[in-house]
Amino acid sequence: MTRVAAIDCGTNSIRLLVADADPATGELVDLDRRMTIVRLGQGVDRTGRLAPDALERTFAACREYATIVKDHGAERLRFVATSASRDAENRDEFVRGVLDILGVEPEVISGDQEAEFSFTGATKELTGRDDLAKPYLVVDIGGGSTEFVVGEDHVRAARSVDIGCVRMTERHLVHDGVVSDPPAPEQIEAIRADIEAALDLAEESVPLREARTLVGLAGSVTTIAAIAQDLPEYDSEAIHHSRVSYDRVREITERLLSATHAERAAIPSMHPGRVDVIGAGALVLLSVMERIGADEVVVSEHDILDGIAYKVAEEVEEGKQGD
Repeated sequence: MTRVAAIDCGTNSIRLLVADADPATGELVDLDRRMTIVRLGQGVDRTGRLAPDALERTFAACREYATIVKDHGAERLRFVATSASRDAENRDEFVRGVLDILGVEPEVISGDQEAEFSFTGATKELTGRDDLAKPYLVVDIGGGSTEFVVGEDHVRAARSVDIGCVRMTERHLVHDGVVSDPPAPEQIEAIRADIEAALDLAEESVPLREARTLVGLAGSVTTIAAIAQDLPEYDSEAIHHSRVSYDRVREITERLLSATHAERAAIPSMHPGRVDVIGAGALVLLSVMERIGADEVVVSEHDILDGIAYKVAEEVEEGKQGD
């Protein structure tokens, strides 16, 4: 086992995993796994730049994570940054800040790389399960983008499209800095139109409808799973590898899109940072299920973060063998 640390900095949240990993067997033992909502992508779709407040929230989380990584004695840390920092004109400011705090330069990865990590993290544990038919379609609904990956044991095709929950919320539900509460039917239809166009784009290179098992990742999906189980609080163990039917996803999506901010915030398993964006995220999941005719979604708590950790462990072991 190799002790490694991985950080995934997305549009909505920044997450840390410190774990002992064995890439050969797929075993991953969590030592510390945490998430902080920093909304790094605040306003990026409109301005093209990372906002000063968003950068400072992100750097504050990095300082906290630096202490945790040091305390656990991880052999190596890898920091991966996704959609928001790919799109921003001032991403160099973000890179310098992370390097100063954590001592590693963030890798602003492509959508295809993001998809590869997500697929590995989500499916490595599913190997050998007879109840989940292949190929898998892994759908990672982020804040700025959504990744679609089809594969069996390895990635066959992948595509990243710009229909994340934060991007859709800011584009269609925010007026004069205020989120529509609840959104009007025409606003929901505008989000739907963007999602359908993005799904058309994804299908140009990824055979979505060939999938036999839909695996859903990230906060929008895991929150829907928590709501589906009526959990009194967010419970990763109960959520991981749970299954949510299409009918239940549709019911929850309709509930979220018709609820007020206060009603969404009152859901026991709802993270405060997701209250305004969960409706758009749920609509992405529902639209995907309708497009491919999925009866259910298998929900995974393991995703790009785990994929990064496996990769770091592989690189550490290869380095030791080369010495």
